[in-house]
Amino acid sequence: MYKLLIRPMLFLLDPERVHHMTFALIRFSSKIGFSKLFNKMYAVEDPRLEREVFGLNFKNPVGLAAGFDKNAELYNELSHFGFGFIEIGTLTPKPQPGNPKKRLFRLKADKAIINRMGFNNNGVLAAAEELKKRHKVLIGGNIGKNKNTPNAEAVKDYMICMDVLFDHVDYFVVNVSSPNTPGLRELQDKVPLTALLKELKVENSKLSKRKGVKIRPILLKIAPDLTDDQLMDIIAIVKDTKIDGVIATNTTIDRTRLKSDLILTEEKGGLSGKPLRDRSTEVIRFLATNSNKAFPIIGVGGIHSAEDALEKLEAGADLLQLWTGFIYEGPALVGRINKAILERTMQ
Repeated sequence: MYKLLIRPMLFLLDPERVHHMTFALIRFSSKIGFSKLFNKMYAVEDPRLEREVFGLNFKNPVGLAAGFDKNAELYNELSHFGFGFIEIGTLTPKPQPGNPKKRLFRLKADKAIINRMGFNNNGVLAAAEELKKRHKVLIGGNIGKNKNTPNAEAVKDYMICMDVLFDHVDYFVVNVSSPNTPGLRELQDKVPLTALLKELKVENSKLSKRKGVKIRPILLKIAPDLTDDQLMDIIAIVKDTKIDGVIATNTTIDRTRLKSDLILTEEKGGLSGKPLRDRSTEVIRFLATNSNKAFPIIGVGGIHSAEDALEKLEAGADLLQLWTGFIYEGPALVGRINKAILERTMQ
């Protein structure tokens, strides 16, 4: 029903407007008791789907990527679509409006999206308030720096976000790979990235001891546009800093082999969706192979089917995340992937 009726109607409207409309609809539906229906329709409950990764217990390996619920406003409702975990953000210390609109574009012929949102969010303090309403779903906190913060001072922004969110999230994701904040990807270079992650590890340990709770796993989200040499640097950085894992990958600035009109494909921003599938899987396989599977990997990028998901798991991913595929294929995709994983375990 989603692909035949709902999606065609939604795709007639501006993508960002549709996003807010969808949020309002899901919130309203949940308030009038549809959460149980959603859970029955889409959730797959089976102990064979459970995963223990970087010390956390996931009820299934399919999560929702950051960027969908930026401000932690809908994670409880979204959990009823069958996700094993939900990542909120990217969050910054201060609220910021992001880049000027229009900044979100559908490439329907490619089953893709270009966004240049620019870390638009209500700020980390507002998100922390929202997270006090959390029920049982595992939450990842994706953190970044404000646009006006120079890279030389970026670590302060990441530490502020970690301090505020520490009591409210299960793991952290350090986002230095979005193409939509000027200069941000420069933080992926070996020297500044190593320094940033080491300082966050120290802060994580301090917060853990002060509060008498476990440290929070720290993951690094990387771009798909890194060269093999840069990916080898990432492997070395993970080993050196002893962070807990990698999310591969963020959106891409590559525009090759797209079918959509040039007027769309030339829009600036990060490309996600089907065109990213192969490169994301290549990065996962490269990291897993060349590190001898030394750390967990969350695979994200171009997952539009159960087959896409299984391919990423076979390449070396431990967990998966959806974003653009969730928009194009609808919530039933979550259940299809989990059922496919179950079928694979029974073979």
